[in-house]
Amino acid sequence: MNISLSKIALGTAQFGFNYGVLNNSGQVHPDKVKSILDIAKNTSIDTLDTAAGYGNSEEVLGRAGVDNFKIVTKTRSIQLGVDNVLTSFEQSLEKLQVRSVDGLLVHNIDDTQDKEFGTLYRELNGLKKDGLINKIGFSTYTPEQVNFLLDNFDFDLIQVPFNVFDMRLVKGGQLQMLKNKMVEVHARSVFLQGVLLDFNNLPSYFSAWQKEFKKYQAMVDSSGLSLLEYALNFALNVKELDKVVLGVDNIKHFADIINLPNTSFNLEAFDIDDTDLLNPSFWN
Repeated sequence: MNISLSKIALGTAQFGFNYGVLNNSGQVHPDKVKSILDIAKNTSIDTLDTAAGYGNSEEVLGRAGVDNFKIVTKTRSIQLGVDNVLTSFEQSLEKLQVRSVDGLLVHNIDDTQDKEFGTLYRELNGLKKDGLINKIGFSTYTPEQVNFLLDNFDFDLIQVPFNVFDMRLVKGGQLQMLKNKMVEVHARSVFLQGVLLDFNNLPSYFSAWQKEFKKYQAMVDSSGLSLLEYALNFALNVKELDKVVLGVDNIKHFADIINLPNTSFNLEAFDIDDTDLLNPSFWN
């Protein structure tokens, strides 16, 4: 166990449904979830990332037992009404079998445009005062969304996409601005849903970037690291990131991650400024 495990948060979408463009194992079986959580508990991984919208992920976690973890979960859509969002959060606590969570993120940033969002945000701050939530925040997909939040809200926590291909928040200065405002930053998509770990079995959609992928693999080869080592260590060594959210498909995958050697020297980014690649919602 050599890498900086305390900076890893365990993503749990795979515990609730079949998630990830290269996930061939399907949803993780509940028995395996318990084993993965036990391994995390015995290392210094202390944070779990889940959501009301991740299938039955919250229930699976609750049954497995999550008392020793900090939990970050996410809201349902405000289109169902403010009361329904709050009721859904109460149900999240029940499913997780916890009294409070470390973080609650607004899952869909478009909810901020709803005329009732001001009411919801006041309610969330009330839940924070009551000790049911430690940090309030947002899940984001683009630098423009981060800019909008920085201009319009006080918040404690943000989840952003970040990986060796995706330097938008570094070049735009948003990561530094978030740190200046003392916002806790969690990075997801550090393996770009598995793309960064296996370039040989990608769907045809990704053939547009074949040339870039070859150059990137040559760069990784010359570093002496595996694709997994490079992508993960790159993210872990970015000082503005507080947590790196990793989803795991199975116990072996998790073991591979926690036994990686720590590479503290600066690894180069491989900047591909193309949202058709960087934003999975555009993939087909």
